[in-house]
Amino acid sequence: MPFIKQVAHTCIFARDLSAVEAFYTDVIGIKPKFDFKRGEDRIGFYMDFGNRTFVEVFLKGESRFAEADQINHICFETDDLDGFIAHVRSKGVAITDKKRGADGTFQAWLADPSGVKLEIFQYTPESMQFGPDGAVCQVNW
Repeated sequence: MPFIKQVAHTCIFARDLSAVEAFYTDVIGIKPKFDFKRGEDRIGFYMDFGNRTFVEVFLKGESRFAEADQINHICFETDDLDGFIAHVRSKGVAITDKKRGADGTFQAWLADPSGVKLEIFQYTPESMQFGPDGAVCQVNW
């Protein structure tokens, strides 16, 4: 049974968050769906490209988990995260336990053989991706 439905989002880094936001808003025509903040500091934003496909942008200097230069990770959507985790572990591949992210989604993490980080997402009724525009996702990492 296939567990993955589609790409949910790609996470990119910005050296200048305002310039990247202006590019996607003015040139591409996509406005931020919600912001990421650490306290009062805006450290990123989330954009809705339609059909449950998103791009996540974080300020490079504020991304404490940053290991890459521009692309941080690819996120795949599933309706059965518990089943996916069990499947991956049955193949002998390491994957994190399921946890609820700051945006209300369930997630788990693994890497492909080249080290590309993969986030597996399962939306919940509380997922900010489907809430009102202009919200703030408060993070503590």
